[in-house]
Amino acid sequence: MSRSFIEPGATLGVMGGGQLGRMFVHAAQQMGYFTAVLDADPASPAGLVAHHHVRSGYLDEPGLARLVELSAAITTEFENVPAAALQSLAAHRPVAPDAAAVAICQDRAAEKAHFAAHGVPCAPHAVIETSQQVAAVSDDLLPGILKTSRLGYDAKGQHRVNTRAELAAAWQALQQAPCVLEKRLPLAYEVSVIVARSAGGQVVHFPLQQNLHRDGILAVTQVPSPDLTPDVQQRAVEAAERIAAGIGYVGVLCVEFFVLADGSVVANEMAPRPHNSGHYSLDACDVSQFDLQVRAMTGAPLVAPRLHSAAVMLNLLGDLWFRKGDQEAAPPWRDVLALPGAHLHLYGKLTARRGRKMGHLTLTAATPAEARETALRACALLGLAPF
Repeated sequence: MSRSFIEPGATLGVMGGGQLGRMFVHAAQQMGYFTAVLDADPASPAGLVAHHHVRSGYLDEPGLARLVELSAAITTEFENVPAAALQSLAAHRPVAPDAAAVAICQDRAAEKAHFAAHGVPCAPHAVIETSQQVAAVSDDLLPGILKTSRLGYDAKGQHRVNTRAELAAAWQALQQAPCVLEKRLPLAYEVSVIVARSAGGQVVHFPLQQNLHRDGILAVTQVPSPDLTPDVQQRAVEAAERIAAGIGYVGVLCVEFFVLADGSVVANEMAPRPHNSGHYSLDACDVSQFDLQVRAMTGAPLVAPRLHSAAVMLNLLGDLWFRKGDQEAAPPWRDVLALPGAHLHLYGKLTARRGRKMGHLTLTAATPAEARETALRACALLGLAPF
């Protein structure tokens, strides 16, 4: 079902005040919309730049009522916003993505069941909720990765396990929470597909991003993907579009895939929002993932994004502020900004912490080789490992 167009000049609401909300707010404001952010943190990155900052928790009824009062439509910047809150908001305003789609993304077991129901392969796995299920795990799933079913991101709530003893210990360390044990697979490389889907079923997608993770956190994204084949691209895009259509998705959705050594493609996980691996689109595409988030929620036409520059994106974690020990010091931004095609995005977070996403750096160039060469120079300046 199509959605009537919400004209610029209206106020768009977002649940969550982190960096994704901040970049959404910037995109909405550029297109002429007012913005409202609900987040309890008075110094939230998105709240600091929005027209309205509703300082309340996600389930606070007066806060939700105020967001409804302000907003013509509402989105989310974080998959762990309670689905119940989105359901409550949807009784009064258009919400994209809806609570049902977000609820699937909040539960790894439900997510994998959704993949399977729409013919999308994923890693062999087992759902673990009891000690009996721990004991009954097939030997074929080891070595594996034990992940909490809910509230896990950036490698939080995950343990690598090689033996049954390690599995049992990891489940105890995770306080016997519901988990999914995934078999570790022989990876060739990782890619992500970012699609935007309208209420009327129109779908567009970005070029596939090739991603490198370190310690479970995205470190480097390259576009175009240096290892991608046309066959892998087609299978991944078709799978992502089936996943989105299967839940009647409205908005921007990212699906991460593993490409295995034998060329097969398996889905890893999905995020019901713009994604870290798509931040390069702010500088390398004519339409960014945040532009498409605004378009999808307002019923505006979705246009296929075009890549006008090759790009490498480097994630900037708080560790960069502590390269010389415990004394906090700013990275050498002056030297970084002297690099050709350097686009620095810092998220307005007032305190650096190790492992915290503080910003990203995108290096654009005419060719992938030039973008990579400049990105390696940036890595040397920042003390990041080369790739």
